[in-house]
Amino acid sequence: MTADSKPFLRIVRGDPGPEEIAALVAVLTARAGAAAAARDGAAPPPPSRWADRSRLVRTTLAGGPRPRGPGAWRASGLPR
Repeated sequence: MTADSKPFLRIVRGDPGPEEIAALVAVLTARAGAAAAARDGAAPPPPSRWADRSRLVRTTLAGGPRPRGPGAWRASGLPR
C-alpha cells in the first residue's frame, strides 16, 4: 500500500481479533459478488445434486415413481 492511498477497511471502535476481521471481509466479499452478479443479470447456478432433495425419493429400477394407491404395498414388491 502506498502512502497516498486510503485503506479499504478501518476499525474505528473496539479491538477485533484477526478471525473477526476475516469473517467481516468474507461477508463483504460475498455481498459484493452477489451484487455484481445481480447487476450483470446472471442467473444463479442450479443447485447441486447434493442439495437436491428429490434424490431422496425412492424410485423403481426403471427410474419411475413407486406405485401409489390401494394395493401399492403389494405392487411395490412385484416385478413388472
